[in-house]
Amino acid sequence: MTDDLLGRHRAVLPDWLALYYEEPIEITHGEGRHVWDAQGNRYLDFFGGILTTMTAHALPEVTKAVSEQAGRIIHSSTLYLNRPMVELAERIAQLSGIPNARVFFTTSGTEANDTALLLATAYRRSNTVLAMRNSYHGRSFSSVGITGNRGWSPTSLSPLQALYVHGGVRTRGPYAHLGDADFIAACVEDLVDLLGHTRAPAALIAEPIQGVGGFTSPPDGLYAAFREVLRERGILWIADEVQTGWGRTGEHFWGWQAHGRNGPPDIMTFAKGIGNGMSIGGVVARSEIMNCLDSNSISTFGGTQITMAAGLANLNYLLEHDLQGNARRVGGLLIERLRAAAAQVPAVREVRGRGLMIGIEITEPGTDTADPKAAAAVLEAAREGGLLIGKGGGHNTSSLRVAPPLSLNVAEAEEGAAILENALRSIQ
Repeated sequence: MTDDLLGRHRAVLPDWLALYYEEPIEITHGEGRHVWDAQGNRYLDFFGGILTTMTAHALPEVTKAVSEQAGRIIHSSTLYLNRPMVELAERIAQLSGIPNARVFFTTSGTEANDTALLLATAYRRSNTVLAMRNSYHGRSFSSVGITGNRGWSPTSLSPLQALYVHGGVRTRGPYAHLGDADFIAACVEDLVDLLGHTRAPAALIAEPIQGVGGFTSPPDGLYAAFREVLRERGILWIADEVQTGWGRTGEHFWGWQAHGRNGPPDIMTFAKGIGNGMSIGGVVARSEIMNCLDSNSISTFGGTQITMAAGLANLNYLLEHDLQGNARRVGGLLIERLRAAAAQVPAVREVRGRGLMIGIEITEPGTDTADPKAAAAVLEAAREGGLLIGKGGGHNTSSLRVAPPLSLNVAEAEEGAAILENALRSIQ
């Protein structure tokens, strides 16, 4: 690596700041679905900076909007009227499906979830929160405290009392052997039993598809069934759409819509892809919940003009070009191609997901025992073949995460699948 950037990184940044690959790479530029490293190597990008470059690298519509806004004003804070922020909030409120919605912008998904927890606990006057096992909601003190994935929760200290619910992982745990309807019924029964042993919680926070957890999900309808139980008791539902939002799942614009027969969530959080690489997060909530705080607050960098300009341009592009439909079509082809390839590799326990959000779980062949070394080897082999993917999972990071930009075309999907097939075969 030129000028020993890795050594400099290690000298000034925390030891716990993870880097991919035995020989970490510096990504210098990108275009479309490809990126280049400092040595000039070209890669097909199937991870998009952890699902943030949602549309495409160097998308002209977004770079133009950012450049033009930077030439006017970059930032003024929320203490002044901000036209791009109001315009993006109007669009998101309408798209959210939440009635009488209010929108608050942050700079990250962590901060969005932190805000949602503040709103829910203040509104309900309870510091008890229900969360899903294997979940991940960010790296702040409060969001770590309700993260149900041990690998991403470095402390048991928390301002909140977290209680963890079954259901986020369909193919593991005590109900995995049940059919979908019985699985949902068992999870609901467990939730009702849990609620009988605790003071009324403020909210359930749940990812429709668990991101860091390895792109796991329950059967469609689980959270709708949970909602019936929660609503009877006045408990709020927070949908963490940081990774599932904006059409990535293909079948729906929001992940919660797969569980939507009882209406939208009370609170929804978003981030990552809406800025196409710019730092945007946010919370959408019914007005009486959003307005429940009885003290002043601002967001210094949340909603700043340059990120809002990027978000507006990106949102317009993905709607005008039906990238949700593209995720459904191309993602469907990709997942079937990967399932066919994985069928020949005994170490692959499962290929799961929907749209352009696909997980490949690696275990010791013929068992349910996680094999993180084999997963890491696939990650390395894919990079050597010219493909960047991610890792995750609640069982020792043994799941591969495939989440390309939503503009991925069929030829690129085939190319990436072929590289990944070779990488999977290399661990046999």
